[in-house]
Amino acid sequence: MQNIFSRLQRNLARLWLRAVIQRLNNTTACQQADISMIAGETKASMEYLEPYGFTSTAHAGAEGIALFLAGDRSHGIVINVADRRYRLKGLKEGEVAIYTDEGDSIVLKRGRLIEATTDTFIIHAKNKIVLDTQQVETPGKITAAQSIVSQAEVQDKTGSLSTMRAQYNGHTHKGDSGGMTGTPNQGMK
Repeated sequence: MQNIFSRLQRNLARLWLRAVIQRLNNTTACQQADISMIAGETKASMEYLEPYGFTSTAHAGAEGIALFLAGDRSHGIVINVADRRYRLKGLKEGEVAIYTDEGDSIVLKRGRLIEATTDTFIIHAKNKIVLDTQQVETPGKITAAQSIVSQAEVQDKTGSLSTMRAQYNGHTHKGDSGGMTGTPNQGMK
């Protein structure tokens, strides 16, 4: 009986095992992984199957699962590559994150909050970006290469454009003869 269990255990061990990534080739339609396994065994150019819509190229030393259908080591696949050296820690239950080894991350947090952390955030949108929100805040400046167009009032900490317009259009000056001049003959629109 012991012999049967030992053989069964060896056969199961041939189906899957922990793999350490030595190199990933991401230039092919399906990434290819060179891996090392237990007892110094290596395998080159194994297909690395990723979830649809998500791709990443892990560093050498990341870990994954190597699967060998029917225990046949001639053609296997690698799944679920992870790298404990860079994984974000301290997430709350239910939170989701993507991250890099450089510290960039996008975290979908509890309370319906999304937090992105990076040095430069670039959005490429061919036609338009729509911010459907009540308020946009920034502690820094906003720079535009073209005109800024507003469908509503524009204001700063001291007043609004419509207030400035009304003040300009209604202002007068003291004339040379001591009397007051009229309002500007061309008002601001």
